[in-house]
Amino acid sequence: MRKLKLYLESSVWNFFFADDAPEKKDITKILFNSVGKNVYEIFISEVVLREIGNASEPKRSSLFELVNKFAPTELEITEEAEELAQIYLNRKIVPEEKRDDALHVAVATIFEVDALITWNYRHLANLRKSELFHSVNLEKGYTKQLNIVTPMEVIRDED
Repeated sequence: MRKLKLYLESSVWNFFFADDAPEKKDITKILFNSVGKNVYEIFISEVVLREIGNASEPKRSSLFELVNKFAPTELEITEEAEELAQIYLNRKIVPEEKRDDALHVAVATIFEVDALITWNYRHLANLRKSELFHSVNLEKGYTKQLNIVTPMEVIRDED
């Protein structure tokens, strides 16, 4: 069976250390446990690295250690991705001040990953947003539907 290709948005990396949200932290760790068992192919972009770089210490160091441990493939922010993200912003799918969220979706779309994994319900992981992103993507010729889901929706029982 082909491994799912997952783009792990910044919130997923952050919730690995979220002591204030133990349920999300536990689910996130289950996801990373599966990644460690080579169940999924994982991807990030320079946007994820930049957002992690904006964290304060000591969290920033812990996040970079986690990224280094799991060694996701880094996808390039291409001109095509920038243009697609701008369309999401112009159509107000994502507010202008959340440009990075638009870039996450654009990169995941262009590189045809199976799913963008996020804990961001407001701007990414909700049905209405998914419909709007998919509508733009189809209009622009990206026919592979990008699933935007939480870690809960991708983890599976591993007995």
